[in-house]
Amino acid sequence: MIEQPIIAIYDANILYPAPLRDLLIRIAQSGLVLARWSETIHDEWTRNVLKTNRHLSAGRLARTHSLMNKVVRDCLVTGHKKLIATLCLPDPEERAADSSLEKNQQLRIKFIAKLA
Repeated sequence: MIEQPIIAIYDANILYPAPLRDLLIRIAQSGLVLARWSETIHDEWTRNVLKTNRHLSAGRLARTHSLMNKVVRDCLVTGHKKLIATLCLPDPEERAADSSLEKNQQLRIKFIAKLA
């Protein structure tokens, strides 16, 4: 018997490295997980990629961003910003990602290391 796939928030620091981003998008496309992210998460990973990879253009990353939203069904979380101020976390920077969490979310995928 096949169980329901888990819902996973893909945080900015796992979307930052292209090989890992590609792997996790493919996993989401396969239906093993129901991947979710927000525009805030997109903004964070693309901003940091541009900061550390000057040879990449904002347009190229905007295309990647758009394709990600297109190829992963129901991936974009909206309506979460009102929750940001209500979260009490040791790192205030984490509030934007954690406010994207859905009521039934089972997993948040992230690296512990900070982005550049």
